[in-house]
Amino acid sequence: MQRYFLYLAYDGTRYHGWQIQPNGISVQEVLQGALATLLRQPVPVTGAGRTDTGVHARLMVAHFDFEYAGEPERRIDGPWLTDKLNRLLPPDISVYKTVPVRRDAHARFDALSRTYHYYMHFSKSPFLRAYSCRMYRMLDFAKMNEASAALFDYTDFTSFSKVNTDTKTNNCRIMQARWVELAPGEWRFEIRADRFLRNMVRAIVGTLVEVGRGRLSVDGFRAVIEGKDRCGAGESMPGNALFLVDVEYPEDIVEV
Repeated sequence: MQRYFLYLAYDGTRYHGWQIQPNGISVQEVLQGALATLLRQPVPVTGAGRTDTGVHARLMVAHFDFEYAGEPERRIDGPWLTDKLNRLLPPDISVYKTVPVRRDAHARFDALSRTYHYYMHFSKSPFLRAYSCRMYRMLDFAKMNEASAALFDYTDFTSFSKVNTDTKTNNCRIMQARWVELAPGEWRFEIRADRFLRNMVRAIVGTLVEVGRGRLSVDGFRAVIEGKDRCGAGESMPGNALFLVDVEYPEDIVEV
């Protein structure tokens, strides 16, 4: 069996997240269905992470195994599979490429880091409303960036995780966290870490918004983290403004 990495993007608006759910359609379910139709056998797919309901991905990586036994021009690591998959998949899911990787490569566990972007705007816009969160009062982004820098001093982010999850640890190593102004009245939060907890980014953004509103000091933000209590953090922000934008792997993971 050969293992492959599949690089794809999706608009998460109509999906109940990446992972297969009993009560709604998911990206994983649709992708597995398309692969099964094309390769004529069930093809389980494992993603690099679990995006929540309504969350998007400019770049998601997933792996699957398949034993190739066809004509050379139909090799699935070439443009043939990408083209065929994109014809089968709905318009809100797109495959970039498929590449062969080491037999023991794992889309989730071998990822060195993942990067998310959260978008925010302050004026009514018919073009931003679907993929950015509108705020009605300007925030103090200087204070929010000061609080964001505090994230580097911690590893336990229980305060920003959904409760009763199946994770064994709430420890993460955050490598980047900052607010960037894209245009007047348009901002983006950029965060990169070795792993993320469920709902973590939206909970961090919601708590930083409290700092930006002046309701929480930078020291108070630190106290929220140290408290390890989800009830002490801010609200979870809407998922439509959140994008998974990059997943980094070791250079030697691709089969030569």
